[in-house]
Amino acid sequence: MSSVRNLSTLLESLIEESCSEPGKEEIRVRDLLDAVGRRAYGPILLLLGFVAVSPLTIIPGATWVVALLILVVAAQIVLGRKYPWIPRKALDFEFQRQHLERGVEVASPWAKRIDRFVRPRLGVLTQPPFAQLIALVCVSAALISFPLGFIPFGPVLPGLAVLLFGLGLTARDGFVILAAAASLFGGLLLLMRLWNRISGALPF
Repeated sequence: MSSVRNLSTLLESLIEESCSEPGKEEIRVRDLLDAVGRRAYGPILLLLGFVAVSPLTIIPGATWVVALLILVVAAQIVLGRKYPWIPRKALDFEFQRQHLERGVEVASPWAKRIDRFVRPRLGVLTQPPFAQLIALVCVSAALISFPLGFIPFGPVLPGLAVLLFGLGLTARDGFVILAAAASLFGGLLLLMRLWNRISGALPF
């Protein structure tokens, strides 16, 4: 059973993984999932959301790999699969350990602040059928991330939503679920307004 309960314990698990083999310079997605536990959807979505908004996304192709993993994992929640299955090629994706360490370093102060407000409440929102609705939103966030991957920092908004949804499911905090939905909805409205301005300025 996963020991991840919130964002801080997620980062602690990743730190332990990065220090497990001091001479190891590269880390695989497989290693990260092993660190947080592969049999619980909440921690996995929390991990993928963290990666999506961390410096790890500067690695070529990482944005699309993360979006694909979010899509695969969230789709399995929708389908009611008990335990998540991850494609082997995605599990073998490698990156430099220093990127993980940098991401954890940047996120740690924020994680402690966020976790002060996280606690079990409105638990019904973390259970079926709401869990399936959350997963559908995560599927949408993953699909949006593919085209946004061509824009600098474009996938940050959907990645943040996935992070919050994963945190809500992990901590059984329905309030975080509502906050994630509100942030994603607000971000989509902002993107729509930006698109309307851009399209209105085009000469055709």
